[in-house]
Amino acid sequence: MLNNLFEIVWSIPAVLIAITLHEYWHGKIAYNLGDPTAAQAGRLTLNPLAHLDPMGTLMLLLFRFGWAKPVPVNFNNLSYPKRDMIYVSLAGPIANIFTAIVFAIILRLSYYFIDQITIVRNTTFLNLFFTLLKGWLIFLQTGVLINLALAIFNLIPVPPLDGSKILLGLLPYSQAYKYAKLESYGPIILLILVLSGIIGKVLFPAVFFLFNLLV
Repeated sequence: MLNNLFEIVWSIPAVLIAITLHEYWHGKIAYNLGDPTAAQAGRLTLNPLAHLDPMGTLMLLLFRFGWAKPVPVNFNNLSYPKRDMIYVSLAGPIANIFTAIVFAIILRLSYYFIDQITIVRNTTFLNLFFTLLKGWLIFLQTGVLINLALAIFNLIPVPPLDGSKILLGLLPYSQAYKYAKLESYGPIILLILVLSGIIGKVLFPAVFFLFNLLV
């Protein structure tokens, strides 16, 4: 129980970083392409509290996939709505992939320096040091896993995930119009995919493959 609590406490900052950067870059790219909606809503910020979705954050902590509160984007304000929709939607997952790489580099360096440590744990100070070190590694490992999971999960082409908007931007207008009609059913389809375990069977192998590749 205490071990689980210890892991959750050290995981929280990594989760907050992942969801904040994901949503911030959605809003930032939309702003750069002509849509000020996120800025006007106070969402063009690196303050994690502005982006938290309670259920989505809990899912990220417990199951390693989840979601944040989506940044509002008015695609009609974009210079080239159909094309720019793809850029805005890709911004979040790309930010997470880049962040996962940064976490992985720091994690590799941490492993290297830990290998150089040959002190014997025989004092309270050293025990505290190694406890903090364990927490630091949990933070970094979670940072890699959460960012990879958030990127891959959001690329699934089911509304309201980013992948659905990317697909919408890629499809010809006639097919995009038909696909857009599925949006109201998206959350139900997504829930079924999650509860049935289908998403987990695709997501987790991909996340751990990339984790091992990076780390």
